[in-house]
Amino acid sequence: MAKRRPQNGKSKPPQPKPVGRSPTQLRVRKVAGENAWEFIHPRCALDRMDDLEEVHKMIEADEIDIAIDELRWLLNGCSDFMEAHKTLGELALQENDITLARGHFGYAFQIGKKALDAAGCPGPLPYRLDTNKAFYEAGKGLAHCLKQLGKRKMLSDVIRTLTQCDPTDPLAVRLICE
Repeated sequence: MAKRRPQNGKSKPPQPKPVGRSPTQLRVRKVAGENAWEFIHPRCALDRMDDLEEVHKMIEADEIDIAIDELRWLLNGCSDFMEAHKTLGELALQENDITLARGHFGYAFQIGKKALDAAGCPGPLPYRLDTNKAFYEAGKGLAHCLKQLGKRKMLSDVIRTLTQCDPTDPLAVRLICE
């Protein structure tokens, strides 16, 4: 298709492309009709949810190595897939690999925190919303790992973030400090 020339014979300078978010980036938005925020998971994560269900079936069938390989594959090209990172953290924790679990839980927690900070999200970010649950569950896993590793300052920072986002503390993360 040929480009149309402007009527005056002069061509327009190229317009800058609008700056948008990456299609693989986690973000947050205000919930319509509520004083609440929720995570908007990237399209790549939403497209991989059926595969994640298959991973959970593999885990139930005790096919852990295959499930781990599948989770790593799911993260390829979709690094902000919070649920996959959380699941890898849970699997590492089951194997008592606290350092690896901390890495996966920590990554999931940090991408959530980064999205909250980028949006200037004042909260609340209720756990009761399905889109927010992986953030809280990863945060709780991270808090558990940090306690095991003796990282008290980091632990209190994670707990403070989680309880500021949802003061009801539905996963009782405050108790981890005790």
